[in-house]
Amino acid sequence: MHCPFCKAEETKVIDSRLVAEGDQVRRRRECLNCAERFTTYESAELVLPRVIKQNGSREPFDEGKLRAGFLRALEKRPVSVEDIEAVIHHVKHDLRATGEREVQSLQVGELVMEALKNLDQVAYVRFASVYRSFQDLAEFRDEIERLEAEPVSD
Repeated sequence: MHCPFCKAEETKVIDSRLVAEGDQVRRRRECLNCAERFTTYESAELVLPRVIKQNGSREPFDEGKLRAGFLRALEKRPVSVEDIEAVIHHVKHDLRATGEREVQSLQVGELVMEALKNLDQVAYVRFASVYRSFQDLAEFRDEIERLEAEPVSD
């Protein structure tokens, strides 16, 4: 860390403590050149991968779009806001855990479908019908039968 006063490169940490509910570290530093003291704050930078759309274009991950998709599928369903926020957090965590700089939009969609399947099966079928472009009742019936055949997971 460069000293903000004399621009020297050598500084030492005098004191460190957690702040912002443990999301940041506050460090008191002293310049070894001019002996001035200053404070720095350190926090983790968690970057979500860019999304590669089906047409090949790339865009930054948009949590608002993710939330809107969940809310649309879960409209008028008995699911709490806390549960919705938890699955959004889980999907974002899974995307970060890939370690990739870019992910296919299909991968994001599959994560959403898996989360909805475990959260609310009606919402899952709603989302799947749009996501997979169901054309008739037979496709709805097939998806519901597949859902019924799967063991329930928690």
